[in-house]
Amino acid sequence: MQHRLGFGLAFIVGIGAAGAQEGLDGPRPDRQFRPIDVFALEYASDPRISPDGTTVAYVRRSGDIMTDRFDASIWAVSADGGTHRPLVQGEGAYGGPRWSPSGDRLLFTAREDGKTSLRVLYMDTLRTATIAELAGSPGSPSWSPDGSRIAFGMFVEGSGPSPAAMPARPDGAVWADAPIVIDDVYYRSDGGGYADPGHTQVFVLDAAGGTPRQMTFGEADHGGPYEWSRSGDRLLFSANLLDEPWTDPNESEIHSMDLASGEIETLTDRNGPDASPRLSPDGRTLAYLGYDDREQGYQISTIHLRDMRTGRVRTVADDLDRNIEQIEWDPSGRSIIARYDDHGVGRLAAIGLQGGRELLASGVGGTTVGRPYGGGSFTISEDSIIATVTTDSTRPGDVALRDRSTLTRLTDLNADLLDHKIVPPAEELLAASSHDGREIQAWVITPPDFDPDETYPMILEIHGGPFADYGPRFSAECQLMATAGYIVVYANPRGSTSYGEEFGNLIHHAYPSQDYDDLISVVDAAIDAYPIDEDRLFVTGGSGGGVLTAWIVGSTDRFAAAVVAKPVINWASFVLTADFYPFFTKYWFPAMPWEEPAHYWERSPLSLVGNVTTPTMLLTGEADYRTPISETEQYYQALQLLGVPTRMVRVPGASHGIASRPSRLVAKIANVLAWFEEHDPQR
Repeated sequence: MQHRLGFGLAFIVGIGAAGAQEGLDGPRPDRQFRPIDVFALEYASDPRISPDGTTVAYVRRSGDIMTDRFDASIWAVSADGGTHRPLVQGEGAYGGPRWSPSGDRLLFTAREDGKTSLRVLYMDTLRTATIAELAGSPGSPSWSPDGSRIAFGMFVEGSGPSPAAMPARPDGAVWADAPIVIDDVYYRSDGGGYADPGHTQVFVLDAAGGTPRQMTFGEADHGGPYEWSRSGDRLLFSANLLDEPWTDPNESEIHSMDLASGEIETLTDRNGPDASPRLSPDGRTLAYLGYDDREQGYQISTIHLRDMRTGRVRTVADDLDRNIEQIEWDPSGRSIIARYDDHGVGRLAAIGLQGGRELLASGVGGTTVGRPYGGGSFTISEDSIIATVTTDSTRPGDVALRDRSTLTRLTDLNADLLDHKIVPPAEELLAASSHDGREIQAWVITPPDFDPDETYPMILEIHGGPFADYGPRFSAECQLMATAGYIVVYANPRGSTSYGEEFGNLIHHAYPSQDYDDLISVVDAAIDAYPIDEDRLFVTGGSGGGVLTAWIVGSTDRFAAAVVAKPVINWASFVLTADFYPFFTKYWFPAMPWEEPAHYWERSPLSLVGNVTTPTMLLTGEADYRTPISETEQYYQALQLLGVPTRMVRVPGASHGIASRPSRLVAKIANVLAWFEEHDPQR
């Protein structure tokens, strides 16, 4: 499990020539957040409050330097914070804790020695029983209202095309492996590799154990979360049941299945996705998330209410203009608790059924430790106590409880690691875009030995997506850059989420475009507000941030060096090699690349490569199927042909989540900082 490290171990990378002096002129090394500390980080996720509100079970993710992973165990903390103990831990990975309706049992998933099982922890004895050994990983497990059954989703392999017939092989002959024949539209996925044919189907299992019963069989994915009817005779789920779902990838509906007959009734019918079904406490009203599809790059999900007797549908919180990511009914049935991001901050609010909105909590998130993205989740007890995960720019996610009007943090998982270190907070910076004067929100992290009378190099770190947001959340990568002596700046340019649908769609069919102006305006504002050396500006970003970094160096020579991580360089080749190509071609572009080649080319960083003089490094996982490494190779070879100083860093086995393992996160930052130090004008 977790391995804390003493002072005697060597650091993986040094602070660099740009960094602070140690000893009397700056923080001692043991007071700085160092690369080796990444292996000791911890964070909480999937908090589940017991029905009586006395205990929160959650997944505790702990860095392990020996296995180079964030191990997963299940812990419990009492509502008063007085008791904090492990419930399930060992040599495997454990997750998905789910309280039974009476709170006497805790369901969870276990993966040990390559085998997956569903298990139940009996809270009176704290003894565990395996109720099913499974062929695959169970998704979205859900208890029936009486606690007698469990529904979950699981991948079921289907039949694919067979290779052409071959002549008989002589005994003892050694032939090449048979060809692999593919005819599925979605044939590989980032992080999952080349896919076996098949789909996610719904299963129901007796809570006392036995053989799971498969309930769906169609050629479609029947996704969770799964919602039981109050009588326990029906199960609600979301699925795209079109004959050719890939032609309309966002067209999902809410369906209700009779568990006795298997008959499926479709409850929603519109052009757009409907998901996350949640029945009111009395079972009379169905709440769900969705939107009318306008084929825009960014579309926000809102709350819809369906009267289960009449079928009438209405929306609530139309004025919120934020993408709602999770909903749960308040036990009173008078409001719905919703989670969303607003100006880079995760929030919870109570949405009244007849209008009105009450903000309940801010700072929700902290389930990513690399870069300052959003995330997190929440659950609610029978007496309306909310358990969630909270973060700020100095701490990864901890369990928190919202009781009455106060959000109280119950855990401090990184106190032993970070309490004695200087972890600079992110400071808000607002800039007016040079394009149209729009306010662009940004944040700045200064070095731990920051002295306003000194000057510092600056790193602009750009988020991916592009439909995502950064915020004042913990980021190991940004902290390591600051420790290395840089002022770190990150921002939410147009196209970022959490500012409303209009702001997000300013880059619809226009990406990159004026988001470049927004970022340069943020750089100018940072230079005006902080002691930044204008000759020592650096820029980096991953995925969508890699796109913008490449666009920046093709548009200006203002930066001393750049690192383009897992980018798109050529939009035409990207949409024809990425894993979700039916989605990208439909929602990000006006037509197919052979129909609008000029549009694809004009937005491709490769179109500007002839302007590049900035030393530029590229960094991508070799198993990246979201922005395939062929994009990186195109740009690298173009830069080589131009004689621009360049380097390609390939990460073996890494997918698009290039920093998913601690050592890869450290290696990423080490290579970024090494490149910047190598091309620092003061070197």
